[in-house]
Amino acid sequence: MMLAMEIGEAIAELRRRNEPVPKPFRLPSEDEVNSAERELGILFSPDYKRYLLEASDVVFSTLEPCVVVPGMGYLDLVQNAREAWEVGVPRKWLPFCHDNGDYFCLDGSTVRYWSHNGDTDEHWADMGTWIGEVWIGENG
Repeated sequence: MMLAMEIGEAIAELRRRNEPVPKPFRLPSEDEVNSAERELGILFSPDYKRYLLEASDVVFSTLEPCVVVPGMGYLDLVQNAREAWEVGVPRKWLPFCHDNGDYFCLDGSTVRYWSHNGDTDEHWADMGTWIGEVWIGENG
């Protein structure tokens, strides 16, 4: 397990591990990020915004965090959030990564794990820590 990472370090490490794919993602524009915020009615934390703008095109391991670029189907943040809220994820949380019926969610700057099997108190201090410990740490 990796230690807590500051968001800049986490983004640099993700970029280093980015896997080549036939159709690479593209990074969103600031307007696309702002539009997703408006559509969901949730202000994104500064770290999450930075991740979206600088590293949401990274493909690494089996986790696939949502994106705000149009036309991404099952990875669309707005669609995923609405579906998660329908199955019981708290409305104030932003579900940004779907994992077999469970969700990683932002509650302000804290990342929380929501399990369809019931309550869990698993959480990480911020996006950089989650990237380091979960995305990279458990898959690296």
